[in-house]
Amino acid sequence: MPARNAETIRRAPACGCGAQEKGRKALAVDPEIKSSNLKRLRRIEGQVRGLQRLVEEDRYCADILVQISSAQEALRSVGRALMKNHLRHCASEAIRDTAPGRAEAMYEELLNLMDLHSR
Repeated sequence: MPARNAETIRRAPACGCGAQEKGRKALAVDPEIKSSNLKRLRRIEGQVRGLQRLVEEDRYCADILVQISSAQEALRSVGRALMKNHLRHCASEAIRDTAPGRAEAMYEELLNLMDLHSR
């Protein structure tokens, strides 16, 4: 299998679920998951503002690094929730579809997402 280059990873992958034709809108987003993700993102926004304050105040580097790690984990948590929803709805539908190339496009999209988010 050929290695994925940076260009392949950076560009928006073709959507295997057909959402691309609809302006790349999410399909079947559970309102509770959406609300939870928005709350998490608002908390992360506050964490980032706190990080800016720590840097402005010349706080101890190790303290800032701990807070950066916390914000990164919070973002990973949102990413996991989004990936779970994507797998449950978009990916499973596309993989079961018999339309030529639809499952293959989803496999490629999932591989690109895993490459991108495994760093």
